[in-house]
Amino acid sequence: MVNFSCHADGYDPLDPNGNLTIRWDVLQQNDDGSQDVRLTIVNYQLFRHVELPGWKLSWTWPGDEVIWNILGAEATEQGDCSAFKGKQLPHCCGKEPVIIDLLPGAPYNKQVANCCKGGVLSSMMQDPGKYLAAFQMHIGSASDSSVPRLPARFTLGLPGYTCGEPFKVPPTKFFEDQGRRRTQALATWNVTCSYSQFRASSAPTCCVSLSAFYNKTIVPCPKCSCACHAEDAAECVKPGKLPPVLQLEHNEPPEPVVQCSDHMCPIRVHWHVKLSYTQYWRVKITVTNLNYVKNYSEWNLVVLHPNLRSVTQVFSFNYKPLNVYGNINDTGMFYGIQYYNDMLLQTGESGNVQTEMLLHKDPGIFTFKEGWAFPRKISFNGEECVMPSPDEYPRLPNAAHFDAQPPSPVIILLLVLLLAVTVFS
Repeated sequence: MVNFSCHADGYDPLDPNGNLTIRWDVLQQNDDGSQDVRLTIVNYQLFRHVELPGWKLSWTWPGDEVIWNILGAEATEQGDCSAFKGKQLPHCCGKEPVIIDLLPGAPYNKQVANCCKGGVLSSMMQDPGKYLAAFQMHIGSASDSSVPRLPARFTLGLPGYTCGEPFKVPPTKFFEDQGRRRTQALATWNVTCSYSQFRASSAPTCCVSLSAFYNKTIVPCPKCSCACHAEDAAECVKPGKLPPVLQLEHNEPPEPVVQCSDHMCPIRVHWHVKLSYTQYWRVKITVTNLNYVKNYSEWNLVVLHPNLRSVTQVFSFNYKPLNVYGNINDTGMFYGIQYYNDMLLQTGESGNVQTEMLLHKDPGIFTFKEGWAFPRKISFNGEECVMPSPDEYPRLPNAAHFDAQPPSPVIILLLVLLLAVTVFS
């Protein structure tokens, strides 16, 4: 198995401030001791998003608190409400409720602003209009009219995420009447949840292969990048064969069923140095889905390369630079064009997306030597991909001079004078 370096503490150097924040706003304190609260989940990550089946927010009540009513979401279980009498029982009486987002198309009388996306959250860079979710609750105490207390031990139900304890922050402010009036919450607490790829998966989920026009060698993904393939095992599907009929859980992400390969990764990214011009060079990027049971919606690719500061044109993909360290512009995010290739389909003839990119040859740093033309790091959907060893990168032939600089005007003038002296002497 290839050594896999990851950030177990949740720190990602390409997104050092990224996190998911849960905001608990107390909107109203009622005479009977109950409260109206609004919960908001904000994805402050630049490129990592939340896919289906979506978030499942949970917490632990400190006492006998219950959820009387909820809008914009719902609890998966009502729990034991036998202590209550009357026509209307609480929405949830569980000590550890699990709250899920409503699906798109939910009835209007159950909706609130920013709800009803099926638990899916976009990243801040990819779709700023869909990176938060919200719902409102009417909560109270089961035994008396005491004020419900703030819960603890929040979880998101997402692989790789760990949440801290709530901490009080300045009250959230809300705008009304087209921004002409501003109100605020009675009190606000935040919970910060960080992501670790090591916690999400014990093995990588993607790998990178390389090639170049100046070398016939295609460097494949490193062997055993994501797992090791045993010839007699049935954990993969041989190319050209169909997978067996699978019974997939509706609310749980399916385990990958991948095409048999030496690397056994669900996702392969291929970087091909395609052409060299006088002042520009061209790269082709192909992302292939080798997973038979999953489509990747709103996928993205993050690339680290020093020449990304001079991207001239990107074909077929959207592109945004990630300037997380000020003027150091060496990282960018590629993602699909809506309704064209923003969905990476499961493995097959249509199970890939590709683009070409034109970059300017920056004087002083550009070269095809020593593997400089290949990326330093690639991640797919926020998961770092396994790169080949630099010793295996396609080599520049000894006789090639694709990166040779043109002679200076002084040298050209001296050569002309020397030729003139030789002719007329």
